[in-house]
Amino acid sequence: MMSEIRIQVQSADFDFAAEYARFDGRADMGAMVAFVGRVRDFDGSITTMSLEHYPGMTEKSLAKIVDQACDHWPLQAVTLIHRVGDLRAAEQIVLVLTASAHRQAAYEANAFIMDFLKTQAPFWKKEGSGACLEWVDARESDQSALDRWQYLRVV
Repeated sequence: MMSEIRIQVQSADFDFAAEYARFDGRADMGAMVAFVGRVRDFDGSITTMSLEHYPGMTEKSLAKIVDQACDHWPLQAVTLIHRVGDLRAAEQIVLVLTASAHRQAAYEANAFIMDFLKTQAPFWKKEGSGACLEWVDARESDQSALDRWQYLRVV
């Protein structure tokens, strides 16, 4: 099955409603699942996040992740938009939109893409307040989430 794939790495914000509306009227999409990640700040210590990437390499990595999802689930469309640059608390960082004829495929593919994105995509993140930004290491919980997909034999 041929999927409509859209992958963007950009500094500008994205319009979730416009991205969702791109698929209005598509009768082959029985389910659309959207994940929007935002800059979070639980305790007031993070006012800024800076995301860096390696152009070219990042897009290839994202395409590989999306291709793997399309290999495992019958998807009609995938939109993946990831922002880079300086972001403030509560701003949008990432959008993953998956569409399929059936909800389970759309749900699982969306979670798969996010789990691989968090651990495999070449983004480097600094967080903090003002001029005091610190590099952020990968979280153990992100690796644990990735481990649940082992049964797919993904490389």
